[in-house]
Amino acid sequence: MPAKPSKSANPMLVRPRRAAPVLVCRKCLKRSDEGRDVRRALKSELKASRRDGTKPAKLVVTGCFGLCPKTSVVIASGASLARQEYVLVADRDQVPQALALLDGESVE
Repeated sequence: MPAKPSKSANPMLVRPRRAAPVLVCRKCLKRSDEGRDVRRALKSELKASRRDGTKPAKLVVTGCFGLCPKTSVVIASGASLARQEYVLVADRDQVPQALALLDGESVE
């Protein structure tokens, strides 16, 4: 039986109405004492930082990044992965600075 021709011969680029997702390691969230608080803080900070007319960025829980810090949670974004950078968050107070680092801003 011949294969059905696809409706579009070329792949398409799609721009969503939401900011790029933030990736967080599931294993780190479970291992860290502050994991639950860090996750809640990330979600609330992403909702608070949304721009007009866009949906807030999603928090995507992923598999292991392979860094495995003892007491921190590893987070990343598409932009930080392109720069080969990850951010380690030890507690909920560091979340706003961590999100700024993911965007490439310098934090002092």
